[in-house]
Amino acid sequence: MNTSNELLQATITKAKAGNQIAFSFLLDHFWNDVYRFQLIRTKNENDAEDITIQTFSRAFDKISSYDDAYEFKTWLIAISKNIHVDLIRKNKRNVLGNVDSGNNEAIKKVLDDAPTVEDRLITEQNLATLLEDIKKLKPHYQEVINLRYFGERTYAEIAEILGEPINNVKVKLLRAKKLLAEIIKNKG
Repeated sequence: MNTSNELLQATITKAKAGNQIAFSFLLDHFWNDVYRFQLIRTKNENDAEDITIQTFSRAFDKISSYDDAYEFKTWLIAISKNIHVDLIRKNKRNVLGNVDSGNNEAIKKVLDDAPTVEDRLITEQNLATLLEDIKKLKPHYQEVINLRYFGERTYAEIAEILGEPINNVKVKLLRAKKLLAEIIKNKG
């Protein structure tokens, strides 16, 4: 076993024990591999980025199930591939479900995509609720979410604004989304 492989295995062991620095190292080390894999599959930077974030989130949640008989990168790519396949299936079901049921209303919505008064009201209420939930996060997590999703900034722009490395921004955004999801889940 070479030194870099030993270091990787030691880092994975630390991550399994919940070490946040180990998680950050793994994210930094494998981010580009997973992102490139998804970029080739999706041919869309935003989709590739979202799937990559979901991949690391799922991998870190399930890291205790990782079997070191396999390459860690291969394990991550398999998770990433499964997430992408699930998204494709979900999208196909949604499209086919609307077409198969002969639902003319769905076709009208595609043709007339202007939001109704009810749609705008629901969106405003959901946004207000989401903003309340975001305010429950620590300020540095609020800032990164606001820059990314409301300011529509790239990781590079956020990194420049915050004066932090891009990988720190990625980890911070990943954690912020996870914490926000827990807040929303605990309300329901």
